[in-house]
Amino acid sequence: MNKNELITHIAEASDISKEEASRALDGFISAVTDTMEKGDSLTLTGFGTFSVSERAARVGRNPQTGNAINIPAKKVVKFKVGKNLADIVM
Repeated sequence: MNKNELITHIAEASDISKEEASRALDGFISAVTDTMEKGDSLTLTGFGTFSVSERAARVGRNPQTGNAINIPAKKVVKFKVGKNLADIVM
């Protein structure tokens, strides 16, 4: 499913126009992005939790040459699936 298909699905499920669904989806994406930028977590009960985690610096290997390379520390976004979603997928 792509963004346009998601907008159509939201519009039909909520009985609203595609323009309203698009604004709602953009608002949701903005809220998640702003929360992640601050380093906070966002929990949607039953669906899951978005959070920011720090990955430590480490030494890796170039797969072509085998030479050691330094991989810097960085922040990554994680998603932990909620129970309701996990039960549906199983």
